[in-house]
Amino acid sequence: MKFQFQHPYTIAKAYEKPVAYFCMEFAIHQPLKTYAGGLGYLGGSHMRSAYELKQNMVGIGILWNYGYYDQVRKQDQSMYVLFQEKVYGFLQKTDIKFTIQISGHDVWVTAYYLAPEIFKTAPVFFLSTDLPENDYLGKTISHHLYDSNPETTIAAAILLGYGGARLLEELNWLPEIYHLNESHALPLAFYLYEKYKSVEAVKKRLVFTNHTPEPGGNRVSDIYLLQKFGFFNNIPLPELRNITGIQEDQFNHTLVALRLAGLANGVSNLHLQTLRGMWKGAEGICKMISITNAQSFTYWADFKMYQVVSNEDDAALEKLKKHRKCRLFEEVAEQAGEIYKEDVFTIVFAKRFVGYKRAELLLTNMERFHQLVSNEKMPVQIIWAGKPHPMDYSGIASFDKIVHLCKTYTNCAILTGYELKLSRILKQGADLWLNVPRIGHEASGTSGMSAAMNGAVNLSIPDGWFPEFVRDKENGFVIPPADPSLPEHIQDEKDANTLYDLLEKEILPMYYQNKTRWQAIVKSSMNSILPQFDSNRMAIEYYEKLYGGAE
Repeated sequence: MKFQFQHPYTIAKAYEKPVAYFCMEFAIHQPLKTYAGGLGYLGGSHMRSAYELKQNMVGIGILWNYGYYDQVRKQDQSMYVLFQEKVYGFLQKTDIKFTIQISGHDVWVTAYYLAPEIFKTAPVFFLSTDLPENDYLGKTISHHLYDSNPETTIAAAILLGYGGARLLEELNWLPEIYHLNESHALPLAFYLYEKYKSVEAVKKRLVFTNHTPEPGGNRVSDIYLLQKFGFFNNIPLPELRNITGIQEDQFNHTLVALRLAGLANGVSNLHLQTLRGMWKGAEGICKMISITNAQSFTYWADFKMYQVVSNEDDAALEKLKKHRKCRLFEEVAEQAGEIYKEDVFTIVFAKRFVGYKRAELLLTNMERFHQLVSNEKMPVQIIWAGKPHPMDYSGIASFDKIVHLCKTYTNCAILTGYELKLSRILKQGADLWLNVPRIGHEASGTSGMSAAMNGAVNLSIPDGWFPEFVRDKENGFVIPPADPSLPEHIQDEKDANTLYDLLEKEILPMYYQNKTRWQAIVKSSMNSILPQFDSNRMAIEYYEKLYGGAE
């Protein structure tokens, strides 16, 4: 029987406009390994809020056979990248099959369906080319998220953008708005141009969200290579140059998305300023607005802790936090062989291991680091976790450096397998959630939001979302950043010294000597994260500001 699709829940009147949400990764729940980092966490929370609000939305992603990768350890405890095949019995394999053109060859595509009742999300379809009808190269397009081979990356973009649009045709579910959540699915724009024959018609239907100012997230490709692969849906090159405004041979994906979308957004107020600075003077780009990222309160929050806070029972709050620490410390003991103590101040740094996030900032001055971790009067325990890209040898070297450092200190540990499950355990067990990006590089960041929902206090550089939330020393702590015009190593030295001073002179004395004030900050953080940083607010704003505002 042919797969039939109707939107499976009753749509709320305020959200009747049908929207297709194209995203390369979704972090929905631990068993579904279709994500690498923050973009996926954001996509997963968005799908959960769309379900809660009963929005008329369908997610389109790719079913990665090997996920991103499994982070495991070598014999010496250093990091090893394992690609292990994933099997998902809870996804419905549809009988839908169609072909798309990649590099002049037909590639067969099928789709798997994640029904809303499985994880309480909007319906999500995952595309796959791992079919017997395809040759080896065709099959491998959907094998690895963010494959390091640039040609496979181009093929994956065609699969998501053009293949996703073709899937919606097969389903006979035609959206009014197509949302590019990052530029990965940009071939969708050329599908729409071919279908409607005008840029104006594309702009009426296409919206775009940019998630990073970093070069790695704003791809530039050789235009002839893209044309060879069919990225432009066989639009002749002179016509393509005319509609995109790209006259040179280097094709800027973000710039073209901004030119072909009717409306675009950054993911925090600061990020919007950065975007406007980046594209100042660029001709033909659409209007840009800000919709700050958020995380699903329903999914992430420690509801028992919120109940204790509402009862104004500080003793019960302290007891519950110690209980949450026990679960985290079991993981530390399992992975690192260290026994952590519930009454010791616990600092967590957990996020993608990429240069600008500065996982090693605490290690900038080893004399001061040793002083911090050797303080017997105000002891600390530090935990790192996070995944570098499997081919980012600098990120892997940073992880491994910390691995070997932790062998020297019994109160330092680094954990592998930073995915949704471990992320929750870390946030529940942390006293302090550390976020130290180099200023100006963080578009939003979201881990601190869900950390606050679990009683962890944020200590952060004032970048991304954080300035919209923090009241310094009331609901979190701000690290005043060094001048961004300084050389990076000087910035790092200055920021590290400020960080040491804050910990030693303010935060640790408060935790150990003024527990009432510390708990007041914990409670203020938990309460003030709502409603602004719950993804329900964000999902509402997307409908009101982005989906209703395209040209």
